[in-house]
Amino acid sequence: MGWAALSPVSKRRAYRGVAELSISVAEKSRGRGIGRALLEALIDESERNGIWMLQAAIFPENTASVKLHLRCGFREVGRRERIGKLNGVWRDTLLFERRSKIVGVS
Repeated sequence: MGWAALSPVSKRRAYRGVAELSISVAEKSRGRGIGRALLEALIDESERNGIWMLQAAIFPENTASVKLHLRCGFREVGRRERIGKLNGVWRDTLLFERRSKIVGVS
């Protein structure tokens, strides 16, 4: 029905605790709360493992994903232009981040 994953954004020590997330929900399973359940579980698990900041790159037209991330405490911090190619077409992505309120707070 869906999957979620975290990847470190860098091997550099300064960025330990920062991860990029990916979530995918099968087309036939969308609109049933699976994406939200996956994202909330990913947030909980990341915080249990000392990750203080999550980031996500989302295609601008993926409004369902944008809304989901905003509902789960992410904020849009920028746009990366022509960052990747999909089916031979250069694509922009919107960059979102969520900073933990419990990890890394001092």
